[in-house]
Amino acid sequence: MERSMLSELAQRFSQLGRPRILVLGDLMLDRYTWGDAERVSPEAPVIVLRADQEEIRPGGAASVAYLLRHLDADVSVVGVVGNDADGHTLRALLRDEGIDEQFVVLDPTRPTTSKQRLVGRASDRHPHQILRVDRESREPLSDALTGALWETLQHQLPQFDAILVADYLKGVCTERLLQAVISAARANGQPVLVDPGRLADYGRYRGATLIKPNRVEAELVSGRPLTNSQDVLVAARQLCLTFQLDSVVITLDRNGLVVVAPTGDKVIATDPRAVYDITGAGDMVLATLGLCLAGGTELLTAAHIANLAAGLEVERFGIAPVSRSEIGAKLRSSTNPSASKIVTADEVSCLAEGYRRQGKRIVFTNGCFDLLHVGHVSYLQEAATLGDILIVAINSDVGVQRLKGLHRPVIPERDRAQMLAALSCINHVLIFEEETPLKLLELIHPEVLVKGATTANIVGREFVESYGGRILRVESIIDCSTTQILHHILSKSSDFSFETINR
Repeated sequence: MERSMLSELAQRFSQLGRPRILVLGDLMLDRYTWGDAERVSPEAPVIVLRADQEEIRPGGAASVAYLLRHLDADVSVVGVVGNDADGHTLRALLRDEGIDEQFVVLDPTRPTTSKQRLVGRASDRHPHQILRVDRESREPLSDALTGALWETLQHQLPQFDAILVADYLKGVCTERLLQAVISAARANGQPVLVDPGRLADYGRYRGATLIKPNRVEAELVSGRPLTNSQDVLVAARQLCLTFQLDSVVITLDRNGLVVVAPTGDKVIATDPRAVYDITGAGDMVLATLGLCLAGGTELLTAAHIANLAAGLEVERFGIAPVSRSEIGAKLRSSTNPSASKIVTADEVSCLAEGYRRQGKRIVFTNGCFDLLHVGHVSYLQEAATLGDILIVAINSDVGVQRLKGLHRPVIPERDRAQMLAALSCINHVLIFEEETPLKLLELIHPEVLVKGATTANIVGREFVESYGGRILRVESIIDCSTTQILHHILSKSSDFSFETINR
């Protein structure tokens, strides 16, 4: 993609605002049990999982809402849970995430859909699922419950900027309910985006603004294999005609996605990347498309952003949120890799949270870094080896003056940040105005705080150690400092002239 287009994508994405989005579909509770799986049971030929961690997350349509919430949308969900412990847990999770669950109803005749995943680690490799246990009912909602859902929803529908449907074929997305929602949304001028179930007939989605099947789902509904992009384009156009859809987006895993829209058709390739877990990639595409279209973005632009967001999603395990800051940084990195590393305090807080969810170890250090020299470089390279992500905070120009005097810094703050960002060992650089970096430490919560061996008092030591973080000193490999360099230049100044410089 051309840099000018990427720059435009970054600008449009930054102007999306905070749209209100309704997510309708099958709500689920995902449970993860993690542990070491390094031996076979003597009782039977099965792996023994020595559990050491458990986690619960919103799943199904609830995961789409969860991803949207972390993309800074205001989100409400429509769905059904059982009158059981899992249902109460799921609703509490939604509330804790700031997701409105007033349209979630109880159905005492069915269990809350849940998926229990057993995840094993072996020989320090990436964890992998060993087993998944599902608890569910696939019976369609009763007419009475469908009617009650629509009665509750219809008067509130106009307040939303977009409606997203996540159909996992667990009974909520009946044709009666979906056609009522789609018809009302059409009348209101609201986009309806559908992630369909694995069905051979999309009649229940007729009239939607956009439908987003994956390749396997598209093959099932089209009745033929889709072996190349031309096949996919033909199938997408046929879906539009058959089911009166405005647009179709078909996701193709590592091959990106195909868009058929009134403004034009497009095959969007994906960048090569290390795939950790494909779980959640489809939900991420739906959430990002919904966010962008609700914010007024044209579909082809939205599809490029969604494709990029899905690439970030597959780099982490399970359905883990991707923040706007991460997507914005990725867009900026494609136009100017160094500049994209320079972030604000708010952005670095979101990025740090994302890194922790990925199990990455954050290293933090700070300083003036005026007149970047080999001593700085060796220090930063050593700091980077102490974790997975190195974040460097630099004093603003005013902060350097407070510390070093009115004649410093020699290099202004933006230039200092740009030079540091050009170092491959550094992941993020930010500028801070405060006298100390304590506020940043409270935002980032690094696992490791690094300072030079000559630093007498390490600001933030008590805070970092309070949550189990480590304080490490790095010896200066090169005996060099900015002050020494400046003294050397000044001592030699009488030997310099324009004539000698220009020889």
